[in-house]
Amino acid sequence: MATLDRERINSIIATDCGSTTTKAILIERRGEEFRLVTRGEAPTTVEAPAEDVTAGVLNAISEVAELAGRRILDGDGIIKPKTGEEGVDIYLSTSSAGGGLQMMVGGAIKQMTAESAQRAALGAGAVVMDVLAVNDGRAVYQRIERIRKLRPDMLLLSGGTDGGSLRHAVQMAEVVAAADPRPRLGMNYQLPVIYAGNRDARVEVERLLGEKTALIVCDNLRPTLEVENLGPARGEIQKLFLEHVMAQAPGYARLMQWTDAPIMPTPAAVGVIMQRIARKNDIEIVGIDIGGATTDVFSVFNDEEKCPVFNRTVSANYGMSYSISNVFADAGLENVMRWVPFSLDDRDLRNRIKNKMIRPTSIPSTLQELMVEQAICREALRLSFEQHKALATTLKGVQTERSIADAFDQVSSGETLVNLMRLDMIIGSGGVLSHAPRRAQAALMMIDAFLPEGVTRLSVDSIFMMPQLGVLSEVHPEAATQVFEKDCLIHLGTCVAPVGPLKEGKDVLGVRLVTSDGRTLEIRLKGGELRVLPLGVGETARAVLSPSRGQDVGAGRGERLEALLHGGVVGVILDGRGRRPFHLPADPSRRIDRLLEWNDVMGMYPSRSSH
Repeated sequence: MATLDRERINSIIATDCGSTTTKAILIERRGEEFRLVTRGEAPTTVEAPAEDVTAGVLNAISEVAELAGRRILDGDGIIKPKTGEEGVDIYLSTSSAGGGLQMMVGGAIKQMTAESAQRAALGAGAVVMDVLAVNDGRAVYQRIERIRKLRPDMLLLSGGTDGGSLRHAVQMAEVVAAADPRPRLGMNYQLPVIYAGNRDARVEVERLLGEKTALIVCDNLRPTLEVENLGPARGEIQKLFLEHVMAQAPGYARLMQWTDAPIMPTPAAVGVIMQRIARKNDIEIVGIDIGGATTDVFSVFNDEEKCPVFNRTVSANYGMSYSISNVFADAGLENVMRWVPFSLDDRDLRNRIKNKMIRPTSIPSTLQELMVEQAICREALRLSFEQHKALATTLKGVQTERSIADAFDQVSSGETLVNLMRLDMIIGSGGVLSHAPRRAQAALMMIDAFLPEGVTRLSVDSIFMMPQLGVLSEVHPEAATQVFEKDCLIHLGTCVAPVGPLKEGKDVLGVRLVTSDGRTLEIRLKGGELRVLPLGVGETARAVLSPSRGQDVGAGRGERLEALLHGGVVGVILDGRGRRPFHLPADPSRRIDRLLEWNDVMGMYPSRSSH
């Protein structure tokens, strides 16, 4: 691919080839900035009968061309570069079609090198099918059977610190060699295996796997017990994804000839744009994409050295259609019912969930169905976020430098990096959030699920264009960030949530707002109360937040905080519901009254008289 001259890029077409739908967006320079022109979509065609991903791509781009009123395609090709009113300057793409990048990872110790390998694979955009480790409780033959059964696209092996014990790293390589694995796609090539473990074990690993697999050796994921080095492994994963996995999928060889930059796994591209926005604005951020079968959570938080650390997790069994029964089973009846603002029989709830399983593509047709779906969404988000916090951790748990062979009883992961009081922004994505009938519904679902503390901005991705913007940011960062901030995000507003023990009806927070146009507003927030203050999109207000004794809004218990609050479609949401997690009344009628009260304040649904 030729080197791209950013100064000559004025028109960009980008696609995301998803499992079911291929989305295309057209971005063009308008004056001094880039903006989204239009979008289109079409069914993904990686499977039978078409078995050619480019067919879906062409269909999606054709819709964009029709909506834009211009010629972009010439037969079965994209017109490049743009001449007059025809064509575009560059074409980019991401992909999760055919199940995306599916990997298995292995390490010496489940809580140490195997966990580091999992973080590396997830951050590179993979779905981790299983995590193997010497101490995972399985017999050797069970690990071998597991590799043969799952047939991943790629394996990532780690194990041991540099200069430490060789035994466990070699044991994992022996398991892979005995399994003699075959890849999921393609019959005539060897399975890619990345070894990122103890450098002293490389010779033995190459002896075991060099002829049986397409072995790549890179820097150790955990060169020491206190250091995690994920970058080289993540780079190799994405390189092999393009060269091996994508090359075997139907039509991708042709698609790669069209693109002006390497095709990226969809989740990896989302991670790229989130990291870029976090760096550009010096913020800590959480993003979530909730789908029908899985939920992805992304975060960028600073470690003790103030360095941003990116993490991604996939909750493969939590979604709003195909996996909705898993959400219900893991959350439990009571946790789902606590968010339903009307009387509902347990059996009725179970039947509604079963109907969604039978017809996964159906959407709510009544207000009550919508309320039940949004109740389940809260639990899917909560469970996925809990899993994310468990994996997004520091490495401080290892207190002494012992060899890997002696580390079985140690827990490697330390405290979670996720600090809700420091969190600056939450970005929600996925149909249930981005296409909620009222934006206030998306805002309250995220507040109830994530329980933000202090001052936190809320937003949703308007049409889920983050993957395309992620790959674009590798080519033209300015264009990607401009479109992200102007067209991608819908700003809902800011949540202000004091945290601490409270009494119902007692003051928890004093708020004094001075808006950019000079308006002044002073209110007192009471315990158990939810309030919304009008502050529109693009508006800001300087706030003096004065928590009552025992409450913390970001500066310490009882300490005053001055902050700049950003408005949005919903406004400024004052959440006085107290210590996280807050508890709803046990009595069903009182619980429903409380939920309806909050819903009315937020303008979530039609007025209470409609129920």
